[in-house]
This record gives sequence, C-alpha cells and structure tokens, in this order.
Amino acid sequence: MLRFLVFRILGAIPILILLSIVTFLIIQAPPGDYGDYIRTMAINRTGATAEQAQAMAEAYRAANGLNDPLIVQYFRWITGVVTRFDFGQSLYYNKPVGDVVAERLPRTILLALTCHILASVIGISLGILAATRQYSWVDTVLGFISFMGMTIPRFLLAIIILYVLVFRLGVNEIGSFNSAHWGGQPWGWGRFVDLVAHVWPVVLVATIGGLAYNMRVMRANLLDVLNSQYVETARAKGLPESAVIMRHAVPNALHPLVAYQGVVLPYMLTGEIEVAIVFGLATVGPAIVGSMGVGDVWVTATFVMVLAVTLIIGNIISDVLLALLDPRIRLGGEKSN
Repeated sequence: MLRFLVFRILGAIPILILLSIVTFLIIQAPPGDYGDYIRTMAINRTGATAEQAQAMAEAYRAANGLNDPLIVQYFRWITGVVTRFDFGQSLYYNKPVGDVVAERLPRTILLALTCHILASVIGISLGILAATRQYSWVDTVLGFISFMGMTIPRFLLAIIILYVLVFRLGVNEIGSFNSAHWGGQPWGWGRFVDLVAHVWPVVLVATIGGLAYNMRVMRANLLDVLNSQYVETARAKGLPESAVIMRHAVPNALHPLVAYQGVVLPYMLTGEIEVAIVFGLATVGPAIVGSMGVGDVWVTATFVMVLAVTLIIGNIISDVLLALLDPRIRLGGEKSN
C-alpha cells in the first residue's frame, strides 16, 4: 500500500506541472490584465484623465511585473510555490494569495464534504430502498426524484430558491454565513443553528445532484447483484433477506460508487461553487469569478490548482477504499501469497 501511495504521488507531479502551464496560459489568453482594471477605476472613481489613468496602469504593471513575458511570469509564480510555498500577491485583494485561500477554502471544503456525506448516505440508502422494492410506487417516486436531480441545472435551482426566499418570503440576509448578531461571537449552539439557517440552500442544491447519482447507480448495481448466483446460494442456506442484502449484496454493489469517490470531491466543490456564486457566499466560487473578471491571475491559477489537487487526492482515496472493500484488488502490483 505504501509503495502504491508513493508511486501515485510521484506520478501526480508531472500532471500538476502540465496542468499549471495550461491553466496559466488559458487565464492569460483573454486580452487585458489588472492594469486595465486600475485604469478603469482611476477614470471612474478618481476622475483621472485617460492619459493619467494609462500612466497609473503602466506604473502598476511595471511595479508588479505584468509587462514581463508570460514565461517569466509563470516561472516566477511556480518557483515561489515550490520553493517557498508562496502563491504570489493578490492584485485585487492586496494580500498574499495564501491568505485569500486560507480564508475561503476551509469553508468551501466543509460545505462540499457536508454535501458529499449527505449525498452518499441518503443516496445509497434510497438506492437500496428502491432496488428492494423494484417496480413499486416507492421505486417509481424515487426514480422520478433521481431523474429530476440529475437533469435540473444546479444554478437554475439555486436561482429559483433565491427568488422564493427574497421575493416571496422576504428573507434579507442572503450571502452570509451568519447573521450580524453573531459577528465576532464565539461558536456555540445558537451560532451553529444560525449558520445552518443561512447555508441550507447551498447544501440542498449541491447535494441533490450527488444524491440522485448515488441513488441511481446503487439501485442498478444492487439489482444486478441480487440476481447473482452467490446471493441465491446465501438465500438457499436460510439466511434472512436483510442479511443477504446488507452482508452479501450491498458491499459488492458499492464498488462503482467507491470508484466514483475519485471525482466526487471536485464535483461537490464545483457544485458548491455554482450555488455560492448565485448566493454570493464568501467561498471559492465568487473568488474565482471575481479574480478572473479583474485579471487577478494569481488567485485564479491557485484556486484551479487546488481543484486539481483535490481530484488527484480523491482518486488515490478511491483506490485505497476499493482495496479495503475488496481484498481481491491489489494495488501497486502487489500479489497475494
């Protein structure tokens, strides 16, 4: 297992380097940079003339190395990341990119993990329920829920919920994790309840897609496994049906879902990002969109790399879980004695 982990980590390094280059080039491809944002703000907010604003923009570019060739900018950034774990200085937030990531990433990952746990537990449970009641009204209702969850775009559902909350129910505190009353106060049960009251739309929308997928895959796999010969043998031995399902059928039906864990965290992160953009929460999503809009390349590149790292980590975890779930699977060329 240790050998497998070492090889997977070493194999991920070239992928991350290539991805960093491609990401950097894509981000820099659109015309304009943060100097253009400086020029626009100088004209609109300070009343500077076009010549003065252009001079301010050029001075900012020169001071921050934005006039350097792309290859120089890239190597300056990647060298800082590798040697000093320095992701650069955010142009828009005027602070180290690491501080921006530290402020927003933990909240994003916590929301994504919450959505993942709920989607897995509820989706797999409903999938088992649907498979064991095939063609019943329960199976029909759950099938409809699964279909709707996988077809309705998450951002559209988020917009609908936002419209109902703001324009129909008169909710005013949108786009924050807590009410102003709890600002600066220590964590407790009251603040946690207030947090849930603010983030439940994000959790709901981001969970639905994963829940629907887990339910659908679990139902299909379990139905296939229930018709296997070893399951019929277990029934013939007189085992209770619940034991046959939970001890023999379900573990084997979980294999595709465990493999799916390799991409589920980035999937949940992107789902949270979409919904957070609609609701304006201070997570990764608005930071990525805002940084791209003003040309803050270091923030955008760093967050994209973070998503890439979560994908690689997720795939490694899924391989390890598969090996633990099924001893017949050997990792890294291991052979059974």
